Parts: sequence; C-alpha cells; structure tokens
Amino acid sequence: MNSPPIGLTAPPTTSAAGLRRTMLVMLGLVSMFNYIDRTVLSVLQEPIKRELALSDGQLGLLTGLAFALFYATLSLPIARLADRFNRRNIIAASLATWSGMTALSGLATGFGSLVAFRIGVALGEAGSVPASHSIIADYYPPEKRVTALALWGLALPAGIMLGYASGGWIAAALGWRLAFGVIGVAGLALAPLVLLLVREPARTGSGPSIRTEKAPPLGEAMRFLWRLRTYRYMLIGTTLHAFAQYAMMSWSAPFYMRVHHMPLADVASWLALMNGLGGGIGIYLGGRLSDAAGSRNPAGRVWVSAAAMLLMVPAALVQFLIPSLTASLAFGFLATMLMFFYYGPIIGVPQSVVPPRIRALTSAVTLLVFNLFGLGLGPAVTGFLSDHLSAAGMEDTSLRYALSAVVLFSLAGAGSIAWASRFYAGDLKEH
Repeated sequence: MNSPPIGLTAPPTTSAAGLRRTMLVMLGLVSMFNYIDRTVLSVLQEPIKRELALSDGQLGLLTGLAFALFYATLSLPIARLADRFNRRNIIAASLATWSGMTALSGLATGFGSLVAFRIGVALGEAGSVPASHSIIADYYPPEKRVTALALWGLALPAGIMLGYASGGWIAAALGWRLAFGVIGVAGLALAPLVLLLVREPARTGSGPSIRTEKAPPLGEAMRFLWRLRTYRYMLIGTTLHAFAQYAMMSWSAPFYMRVHHMPLADVASWLALMNGLGGGIGIYLGGRLSDAAGSRNPAGRVWVSAAAMLLMVPAALVQFLIPSLTASLAFGFLATMLMFFYYGPIIGVPQSVVPPRIRALTSAVTLLVFNLFGLGLGPAVTGFLSDHLSAAGMEDTSLRYALSAVVLFSLAGAGSIAWASRFYAGDLKEH
C-alpha cells in the first residue's frame, strides 16, 4: 500500500515521521549554507578592506544594500514559481547558484567585481527560503509549525557560527580568497543530495478566505496579506528589529578587531560561539516558549518575541559601550540569544493564517520588506555613520557609537510586535 501524502492531514506513521525528519534536516543544511555564505564576507571584512582599499561605507553596502536589494526583490517572483511548481528543484538550483558565486568571490579584484559576485549570491539565495517555508508548512500541522520552523531556523546560528569559524580560520591560514573558494565548493556538493533525499509534499491544509487549488492573482493575495493585522504589525516590528540585528551581525567582527584589538582568528572563534550557541538557544527557546504560551493564549505566540526584543536593547548597549572585553563578550552572548527569539514566530504565525497556495509568497513578502530595510540599510547606515564619526575625530570609537545608535531601532520593533499580539486570536477565528 502506498504511503499517504505528507501534509497537514498525514497520520503520524513511522514513514511519515521519517520523511519529515529527513526533509527538515536537508532543508536545514541548505539554510545553513545560506548563512555560511552570507556570514563569511562579514568576518573577512578587515583583510578585504586592506587589500582592496575599501571604506566602511563600501563594506556596509557589500554586506547590506548591494546584497539585500537583489535578494529581497528577486525572492518575490521566485516565490510565485514555488507556489506553482516543484519547490525541491527550485531549492536545489538556488543552492548551486549561490554556492558557485561564493566560490567566484575569491577572484574579486575590486569593489565592482565583489559587488557583482554578491549580486549572484543574492540571486541564488532568493529562491531558497520561501520555498523551504512552504514545504515545511505542508509537512507540519499548525500546532507544531512554529516549533518545526524554529528547529529549521537553528540552521541560522549554525550557519553563522560555521561562517565565522571557517571563514576566519581558513583566511588566517590561507587567505581570504581561498576561504570563499573552499566554502563555495562545499555548498555545490550538497545540491545533488537535496534532489535525492527531499520529497516534494502535497499542498494540503485548511486555508482562510481565499481557498483555492491554484495560486491566486498577486494583487488579490497582497490585499489579503495587508488585511491581516497580525501579519502587518509583526512585519513592521521585525523589520525595525532587523535594522539593528543585521548591523550587529555585519559589524561585530570589525568592532572587536578595532575597539578591543582582537586578532582575526580569536574574533572568528568568539563570534562563532556567540552566534552559534547563543543564537541557537534563542531560536529554540523562542519557538518553544511561543508555542507553550500560545497553548494558553493564542497571543502568546506573538508577545514572546516583543518581550525578548525589549530585553535585548540594554544588553546590546552594554556589549558595545563597556570597556571590558570579557564583559562585552558576555553581554554580547546574552544580546544575541534574545535577538533571535523572534525567528520561529515571524515565520510560523503568518503561515497559520494564510492558505497553502500563498505560503511561499507570504514568506517572500516578509523577506522583501525585512531585508530591504533591515539587511539593506542596517549595515550600510552603520558603516556611513562610522565614517562620519571617524571624520569628526572619533576614529577609535566611531564603530562603537554607530552600533549603539542603531540598536535602538529594536525598541520600536518590540512595540509594534506587542501591538500585533492584540489581533492574532481574532485573525485565527476570522479565517
């Protein structure tokens, strides 16, 4: 007898559970390489800056806007393809594309060529995340979805950890160019395994008011998303938070090298621990605590993120302002853990109030807004602010105060997400 299709209605058989585990592990590995390839540039900024004679503003554009502009805008049309065609194949092709462009980044001769290669990485990575969200939502029912997506999201801190560690260690031993090459080739080797081991699930599950077997027109889907007040205010809040988050992630390595005079290998090790362990604890706790709070009150799936963002701000300010390196690293670990609490809820909550055929689109819209403002502007604004403060005579401390300023965006983000929690129960009942 054939196994039933895996989806929201699949029974908890051994084969179904095995398929879920295999799928989650493989998509997690893909996502991990997504963040390895994205993080490696951040940890290599100082040697790249010296060899290619770049400014902080140019580095901010490389790690931020030059990448985010294409990553965010291309995710929308590719997500429309994922809502219509085989999502596994799109993910495998995306992985091969961005890994190849990462390897080629080691051949860069200046700012222009490095920008071109980063645009190629963005093109590839734009196709992976929305399709992955959609597949996972079809494998897991709503009551388990946030936890499942949070487990998948552990690839983020794992990827950041490996990106910092491998990029820093390879660069210290062999140079920054070979660091790009080795990491890119490793990602290319994973692409055929995705085709072999990931099974495309049936698109199942109960959907809200625009139920359809086909993906609805883009305008109708966008109007539907805008009417969901939970999604609207969560998106605003996480976008404001992302402005601070990506600035911190992009500039932590230069901060510790310049302000605390740590060598590259030590910075790579500490940031790998901070983001890998701290970020992983944050994502896991954010998902589990959100589902636990939601079992008593649906709004709990939302307000847990707001509380974590609020607590992150003072911890991050201490991290960047305190003169002690040991204290800075300790508070940095705490700030990083709290910073990632939102990850499971911002994916899982919207997936529970939209129909199956716009799930990839929903994630793509989130990525579009989140990354254009957060990833695109956070690192760039921080870099230009650092340049301005340095020109004003604060060269040794410019990055310290630039980072402290952008962290405050998370306060506004916490307020918006707290407001979103008022509407979640109503959106669930309405749809």
